[in-house]
Amino acid sequence: MSTNSCACSASTDKFVYSFGGGSADGNGSMKNLLGGKGANLAEMARIGLPVPPGFTITTEVCTYYYDHGCTYPSQLDAQIKEGVAKMEQILGRKFGDTEAMPLLVAVRSGARESMPGMMDTILNLGLNEKSVEAMVKATGNPRFAWDCYRRFVQMYGDVVLGVQKNPDEDHEPFEAAIAAIKEERYGNADVEDTKLSADDLKELVSRFKALVLERTGHEFPECPWEQLQGAIGAVFGSWNNDRAIVYRQKYGIPSEWGTAVNVQAMVFGNTGEESGSGVAFTRNPASGENEFYGEFLMNAQGEDVVAGVRTPAPVAALHDVMPAAFNELMRIREVLENHFHDMQDFEFTIQDRTVYMLQTRNGKRTGVAAFRIACEMVEQGLIDWKTAVRRIPADQVDQLLTPIFDREAIKQAKMLTRGLPAGPGAATGRIYLNAERCVEAADNGE
Repeated sequence: MSTNSCACSASTDKFVYSFGGGSADGNGSMKNLLGGKGANLAEMARIGLPVPPGFTITTEVCTYYYDHGCTYPSQLDAQIKEGVAKMEQILGRKFGDTEAMPLLVAVRSGARESMPGMMDTILNLGLNEKSVEAMVKATGNPRFAWDCYRRFVQMYGDVVLGVQKNPDEDHEPFEAAIAAIKEERYGNADVEDTKLSADDLKELVSRFKALVLERTGHEFPECPWEQLQGAIGAVFGSWNNDRAIVYRQKYGIPSEWGTAVNVQAMVFGNTGEESGSGVAFTRNPASGENEFYGEFLMNAQGEDVVAGVRTPAPVAALHDVMPAAFNELMRIREVLENHFHDMQDFEFTIQDRTVYMLQTRNGKRTGVAAFRIACEMVEQGLIDWKTAVRRIPADQVDQLLTPIFDREAIKQAKMLTRGLPAGPGAATGRIYLNAERCVEAADNGE
């Protein structure tokens, strides 16, 4: 990693905070330094929830990075290596191991305020041509190993190396390659990714790497430490991309806050039908009802749940698929609300029937939900009435006055489909599912 010999101008010489193994260097009150994600990961580890070990690079490093010509404090390299060594010790795996199951990591951004436009998560970092074979031998599951490698090359190529769609292309280049191999081998570009064999995925890795070389002029990096360096740099770089700048300007977020970087040991939801991933809320974010709410997919990594490639199932259905995992999530749900005293939005992975927590944060909610959740948490003794009042933003009060459908009338109506509403209120009329149809309808006087 590039370093700078200048004396560090940050307020502390500690830039890496580890968590996992039942302890953490930081805690939930340190959002300014660790970002919201890093602080909550540390807090979950401290209260005994099943959090894969990892470390957070502080927001002060981001500030230093931009103040010193995109370079790092001289102490950072050694502290990152120490953070990786702690993960290796907890898990009994080595980063970059080519003889046994390697330690792989996920890299995520994490500012103190949740910000759309920041870097997408990179999963399975640390894989290369040799370590993937070690993974095959260790797991006896070549499809799983090559699926992890395929996902990593695709994410890293897109997010870090900048392989983007050209103006004359209809689809993202990596997705186009996936569709092509499905068409070649199965005669249908729309078959699910889970149908791809280990040989298919191995061929995809080869094609992805050729695509990286063609678009960037550089080979895909094989060295795990080089991969990690690139991912950390991409997180800090995303703090000043166009979308992030516009979002900060709109919501008054100072640029000097910076973002943290979270590096966390991988757990795998794609090992087979006894694994999966999901996102969930401890209460319904649309209505505020005190019910476990969310979605999950079996044999999937986290991005599959939100990417729209496969249709997730309601998290309540996990009770029938894997009762023990569902009961563990219900326990975690209760622990989270009792500890944070607010509705939580969290991500989880189930690896071979064991549940792991990847992040939690206060969940966003509608005005109607905010009012109901606040009132019911007062009744439950989780918060006092003054806290409840502060939790309902003034600009959401008008949502309580918006006309809504009569509940009894809804029961009598013929249900066509369900979706999470984008805004409050009730509406009737024709439904158009793309902008072109809307324009055409408007031109016809509708």
